[in-house]
Amino acid sequence: MSEQTRRPRQQGKPYRRPKQDPVRMLAFDALRAVDERDAYANLVLPPLLRKAREQGDFDGRDAALATELVYGTLRRQGTYDAVIAACVDRPLREVDPPVLDVLSLGAHQLLGTRIPTHAAVSATVDLARIVLGDGRAKFVNAVLRKISRQELDAWIEQVAPPYDEDAEDHLAVVHSHPRWIVSALWDSLGGGRAGIEDLLEADNERPEVTLVARPGRATADEILGELDEESALPGRWSPYAVRLSEGGEPGAIDAVREGRAGVQDEGSQLVAIALANAPLDGPDKAWLDGCAGPGGKAAMLAGLAAERGAVLLASEKQPHRAKLVAKALAGNPGPYQVIAADGTRPPWRSGTFDRVLMDVPCTGLGALRRRPEARWRRRPTDLDGFAPLQRGLLRTALDSVRVGGVVGYATCSPHLAETRAVVNDVLKEKDAELIDARPLFPDVPALGEGPDVQLWPHVHGTDAMYLALIRRTG
Repeated sequence: MSEQTRRPRQQGKPYRRPKQDPVRMLAFDALRAVDERDAYANLVLPPLLRKAREQGDFDGRDAALATELVYGTLRRQGTYDAVIAACVDRPLREVDPPVLDVLSLGAHQLLGTRIPTHAAVSATVDLARIVLGDGRAKFVNAVLRKISRQELDAWIEQVAPPYDEDAEDHLAVVHSHPRWIVSALWDSLGGGRAGIEDLLEADNERPEVTLVARPGRATADEILGELDEESALPGRWSPYAVRLSEGGEPGAIDAVREGRAGVQDEGSQLVAIALANAPLDGPDKAWLDGCAGPGGKAAMLAGLAAERGAVLLASEKQPHRAKLVAKALAGNPGPYQVIAADGTRPPWRSGTFDRVLMDVPCTGLGALRRRPEARWRRRPTDLDGFAPLQRGLLRTALDSVRVGGVVGYATCSPHLAETRAVVNDVLKEKDAELIDARPLFPDVPALGEGPDVQLWPHVHGTDAMYLALIRRTG
């Protein structure tokens, strides 16, 4: 065969070394920590971002993108799982978790951000090549290209059952919540479709960072005066609240570093204020926070108690959390005490206190916008585990307060099994009566029929905090 007729030799495509993207690598590391170690993103992400900044890899825009990729992927995980399941030829449980994390990260870029399709696919496949290897990266590439053929609305229409056929399952897929949580929230909220959709959507929005000016140590006006006018706003409801409008890094604020302010949701602040202002007959000198960790409400109560010449005892069962309480209370202007004690077997005598707050352990369904991974970890059976503890702690609270004193039963969950069911059961056993808590939330709208109060993210812009105020009568 002559040189003229010889077929040219086909050369393979030259190997391209994957480009390491520090933003997506950090996001992947955070998702793996959440998956492997049952970590919480709000605890994992800050040190990763801090380390990246110290190494010079990150600027503010990089940190913002990494945060969006982590939280957006976790919030929309249920929706993305349904889409990915429609694009693979095996059950999702048979896909290796690291592969699924990369696919979810890519799906969020394609369906939940404005990142161009080519950039989202290319960057995610490069990440897959680095953390998974070239073989599994080909699988990731194929799946992401299928996902990229439709926008989110079209995918939802394909993978979610029609609302008229199965309303709860439809909402679960569209708004990325487990079905049992959709059902529980809908029962607690009541009403029609609009309200539950607003609530579920609020759970998927990034919440504002809210500071509390700790009573006796700072005022909201003072904190606002120390911050840029464009980055901070007054609270909506709490006179002690300051909202960081641009998110911001609370640890960089002088007042937070000095302990004059802390990070605390406005709903949590309102619960502490309501208990402190509840009408009381007789002395008002001894207050108790019976489940004080990690210390946000205890710090507020200690400051408010000091203004009235009262003393707060802050009790927390776990010693490491009791240390966090002590740190939050350090610098309080008046006397206080922090102890590590089991609230169901307290070391104090019955009838010791005038005011008692019992913010009980719970499923945390009221704070899903802050801890989106919690929705995927919780199970309906968790309610059975919390039920005896919640009732036991409320009994302790009512035994600990004097006749005529007031107990605040609080929980960061709107689930009826953790709120009204607990209160109603214990009230059958005790000489006590409910107080109308609504007047103690001045200017806060839509508080329901009372006498207890349930706050909502979509209505009040707070976590879904619950409070029942109970006076001991005998």
